[in-house]
Amino acid sequence: MKVLLLGDTHGWIDDSIVELAVGMELVVHTGDIGSASVLAALKSRCGNVLAVAGNNDVPKKWPDDEHRALSKLPESLQIDLPGGVLAIEHGHQIWDTTNYHSRLRHKYPDTQAIAYGHTHIRRIDTTIHPWVMNPGAAGRVRTKGGASCLVLTAKSTRWSVREFIVA
Repeated sequence: MKVLLLGDTHGWIDDSIVELAVGMELVVHTGDIGSASVLAALKSRCGNVLAVAGNNDVPKKWPDDEHRALSKLPESLQIDLPGGVLAIEHGHQIWDTTNYHSRLRHKYPDTQAIAYGHTHIRRIDTTIHPWVMNPGAAGRVRTKGGASCLVLTAKSTRWSVREFIVA
């Protein structure tokens, strides 16, 4: 199963990342979406889109006519995939930034991997189980070298992950 992991779009998503969604079975947004139009663009390319709320996904930062879509966003998700569970949260409630990964691993010990956003910094940490990944920013705000995302391939016997950066 191919899963596109992205986050921190803040109301705008790079067209190249939207096009990556075409070949995916699932798209997962790690929060700070910024607008329902971002989710709609992804859904038009891959019908299976899940998302969690970030610290900027609040009514005062979303268009008034999109508050209903905003209210449906959970704070976290755990998704059953072939070979294990993928946990998703934005990560803004973990204030100890030097220990993000250990805190997330402690919070979700029985998962295969954890994806979070918030920092806008791409990270793939597969050194310890569960894996911890941050797709970076898929929009145009603090992309740190270009809009980015991750593609997770989940098989019952093996998971792998690749990063994509739009220069």
